Amino acid sequence: MPASAPDAPEPAASPIQADSSAAGRLDALLEAARAAGGRGPAPVERWNPPDCGEMDILIRADGSWLYMGTPIGRPALVRLFASVLAREGERFVLKTPVEKVGIKVEDAPFLAVDMAVEDAAEGRTLVFRTNLDDLVRCGPDHGLRFAAGAEPGEVVPYVHVRRGLEARLSRPVHLDLMEMGEVREEGGVPMFGVASGGLFFPILPAADLGMAE
Repeated sequence: MPASAPDAPEPAASPIQADSSAAGRLDALLEAARAAGGRGPAPVERWNPPDCGEMDILIRADGSWLYMGTPIGRPALVRLFASVLAREGERFVLKTPVEKVGIKVEDAPFLAVDMAVEDAAEGRTLVFRTNLDDLVRCGPDHGLRFAAGAEPGEVVPYVHVRRGLEARLSRPVHLDLMEMGEVREEGGVPMFGVASGGLFFPILPAADLGMAE
């Protein structure tokens, strides 16, 4: 028994802080994610854990996940990490009830690899499948965004998946989407865009594509 005791107990260290080794940090994060995630996305918006800094995890533009430069080859682990992924401003974090760590994302954290069309009396809805098998129905809560590409007139499409996280459309899906485009007037200007879920998502002025209404 020690000769003296502190006046107050020390706060419990977070699992990530308890082991500063790279392997220990990853194992601790996995354990916390398993406890919090379960099936489907975890309720990360309810948690306000301490920030434990950065971890050497990178999500590449092609949707692959790397840890310390090595691909994470087990899809189940990638899905587990994705279940606790959150965005805080421009920073991406893996967030559990007991800690959060920042990671790097080259472009968007997800990739839309397939698209289907649901037809209904009120109109069509585009349904995207991500590389992690999320199904996203494009509409009011899951809008399309079109960023400027590297070349003049080029656009890069993204669809909102959840809580500020987007999926970039793969090239085949992008091409399929563009084939579904139409021209509608937006603010008095004919715009080329795509309709889904009761909304119209403008892409470019029709005039830029040499199209008339």
